Amino acid sequence: MGKGLPPNAYTPLKEGEKYIPVVPGDGVPEVTGRSLFWGTVMAAIFTFAAGYLGLKVGQVFEAAIPIAILAVGISALYRRKSTLLENVIIQSIGAASGVIVAGAIFTTPAIFILRLQNQFPSSLTLLLAIAVSAFLGGALGIFFLIPLRRYFVAEMHGKLPFPEATATTEILVAGETGGKGALVLVWSMLIGGVYDFLAGTVKLWDEFLEFQWIPFMRHINEKARMVLKLDAVASLLGLGYIVGLRYSAVIVAGSFLSTFVLVPVIWEFGRHFTGIIPPGTVPISFMNEAALFKTYAQKIGIGAIATAGFIGIIKSLPIMYRSFSLGFKEIFRKHGGPDSRPRYDTDLKMSTIILGIVAVIVAMWVFFLSFSNPKIATIGVLVAILLAFLFTTVAATAIAIVGTNPVSGMTLVTLIISSLVLVYAGLSGGRGMIIALLIGSVVCTALSVAGGFITDLKIGYWTGATPRNQERFKFVGIAVSALLIGIVIMILNQAYGFTGGQESLQAPQANLMAVIIKSMMSHEPVPWLLYGVGAIVAVLVEMSKVPTLAFALGMYLPLELNLPLLVGGFLSYLVGKGGGELAKKRKDRGTLIASGFIAGGALMGVVGAFLKFLNLSQSINFGMRKGVQWLNTQGEVISLIAFALLFLFFWYYARRVKE
Repeated sequence: MGKGLPPNAYTPLKEGEKYIPVVPGDGVPEVTGRSLFWGTVMAAIFTFAAGYLGLKVGQVFEAAIPIAILAVGISALYRRKSTLLENVIIQSIGAASGVIVAGAIFTTPAIFILRLQNQFPSSLTLLLAIAVSAFLGGALGIFFLIPLRRYFVAEMHGKLPFPEATATTEILVAGETGGKGALVLVWSMLIGGVYDFLAGTVKLWDEFLEFQWIPFMRHINEKARMVLKLDAVASLLGLGYIVGLRYSAVIVAGSFLSTFVLVPVIWEFGRHFTGIIPPGTVPISFMNEAALFKTYAQKIGIGAIATAGFIGIIKSLPIMYRSFSLGFKEIFRKHGGPDSRPRYDTDLKMSTIILGIVAVIVAMWVFFLSFSNPKIATIGVLVAILLAFLFTTVAATAIAIVGTNPVSGMTLVTLIISSLVLVYAGLSGGRGMIIALLIGSVVCTALSVAGGFITDLKIGYWTGATPRNQERFKFVGIAVSALLIGIVIMILNQAYGFTGGQESLQAPQANLMAVIIKSMMSHEPVPWLLYGVGAIVAVLVEMSKVPTLAFALGMYLPLELNLPLLVGGFLSYLVGKGGGELAKKRKDRGTLIASGFIAGGALMGVVGAFLKFLNLSQSINFGMRKGVQWLNTQGEVISLIAFALLFLFFWYYARRVKE
């Protein structure tokens, strides 16, 4: 168990050469009470963390790496150290959290954004609807991907990079150093969590910086509605480190365009008109910078995000074609019987997969029927099955090549097709929106799970885990995360909401889906001009060879959420500066710290939301107490100093790696 990966782990195999995993033999503990328990715990914890952060900034952090580190570290708590294969199962079950969250938060929060929750008989019914759509989508993603496993992980061995699977496998295999890594992660979670709790819930200092105490900043706000804002929290600093300097700079460039170009231009030309300019409800001269951004600039960002999604689909067409053809060949190719393959190359039986797909189809039809009639339920099942099947190979290919899944663009296509078909079938209004969103939730979750699960299976291929065990027990993580994500969404909606003021969660993808589906299923006026401007911006950005979706997401999200990403990206550059093996080790340690900040801060955000949900937050809200006047004048200064100290701690702690 002490050996590392074989020399040919990352290289294409020569004629007649075979890859032998780290654990090729039988008798090594794999699916045990320990691995099932900790996998379930990880799935629960990271569902809450990923749900909060995903709804806050529109990006779901990958849970596989921190879960792998914790799995290796937890093994030190036992007299018998956990085996590599037990840790693979823990990681596989726990990683269901991130993919279920990504599938659910892109669609189902739109139910609250469109105020459709009253269409459900009770909150419990709504909770079950979110959970069932997520679970059915997750099950569909697993069943559709299993026949493609051997092609992606074995036949394309050494030809597809699998960036996330590579990093996670290295952590799991290097288990002897995992204890220290887990300790770094735990300490970072504690520090990041306490910091964000003191800023966001206790409000010991200001979470949001606007720099209006500086005369120059106050002057340009009054004259041009330009305000520099920063959400000074540990979770966003860590996320910026993970994203890196390049992509965080692109995201912030989009924010700068909206905040320092579009808003001032709209203010300068619109404030001279005394009438109301749609989609506004008051004259522009009465609006502050936040209202201008939300009413006009953010709509332009929606057009840019939608166009970026379509551009991504168009650019993926060649990959889609190759993926479909290879996928069909793999599904219908004849393989040897189960006895002719070693343990680490055995899948669920094809008969089991077919029965599973049939069961999901029947359950989906009954599920849709509870909200409509047999005709609409049948249409919903056909649309969901067809699009999930077509896009599964695209999701798996994207993850295998670049480590990112274009699920938002494919979900956007799903919602548009679903809405058009449902309207043609005579269903519109609130009920039609709900059905379309539930179809989108199933497809989005299926694609997200398929993309994430191919990572798990590649990890298992390298290490020698039994695919059949991974495939069976992935359903445990899917079930836990699907049930909890509905609770997370409902609590966060009650505590913060997904539209409105500065402290509301932005839920950018869900807001986009809400706008699209509402425009297609209602007769309300649509700001096509603003969407068109956003589309033009996206095309120009694409022509400039800049990551279009990242730029468009920056245009949509408020500057205060994106600016800390740039700070984290700059921190990533500083930590990894110099190159060489030492710089790589420092960068890896920084990744652990950043993951801890993200997880700890996000979990404390959920704790704060839960306290708000129970109406207990005011009892510990220091900033709300009478007589605390210093917060009004010095809170931002204290916050700036605290954020600078957090930055320096991160930099120092990451660079404490010896030669």
